[in-house]
Amino acid sequence: MPSCSFAFDDENAALLTDLLPPLVIVRVADPHGGRLAQLIDLLATEVGVAAAGGPLVQNHLAQILLVHMLRAHAGQTDRPTGWLGALNEDGIGAALRAVHADVAYSCSLKELAEISHMSRSAFAQAFKSHVGVPPLEYLIQWRMSLARDALARDTLSIFELARATGYLSESAFSTAFRRVVGSSPAQFRNQARQPPRSAANGS
Repeated sequence: MPSCSFAFDDENAALLTDLLPPLVIVRVADPHGGRLAQLIDLLATEVGVAAAGGPLVQNHLAQILLVHMLRAHAGQTDRPTGWLGALNEDGIGAALRAVHADVAYSCSLKELAEISHMSRSAFAQAFKSHVGVPPLEYLIQWRMSLARDALARDTLSIFELARATGYLSESAFSTAFRRVVGSSPAQFRNQARQPPRSAANGS
């Protein structure tokens, strides 16, 4: 029987895993079941042949499989928790999609409430009720999750990363990063560059 697994960065895994039960069952009769079966068949075929671009296709198919599994879970649950459930709410979902679409844009509470067509107080209360944290705190957490990933991959300078995540200065970004993560961006990057201890010891 074909299977696949997903590995998440330890720092960011909770963004998804905290929303899911230990086991999600999707039955054949479920509307998502047929699509998942097709994806599993495609993935099994790709794994079983040595074709050009195989690993790339396998990776993308696995990601699509995960998305369809999340959709199936959301469809089975009357009220999914966290941002997964909030995406289905017209007002809150619109605000979340705006945050995710352009993380560099400095959204204020007023602007997010306007996107949701709600008053600021009603929006703030509804957002926290659905997502679990206040809107601007979620925005900071999301930015820092993306920043940790970029620092671990070493793709941008800290100044470039500050601008890419909506901060006007490296200092403001570093202050926010230290508050959320517990270390400076430079310290985090240096630690991410260190080889695993077993590899460093040659074991």
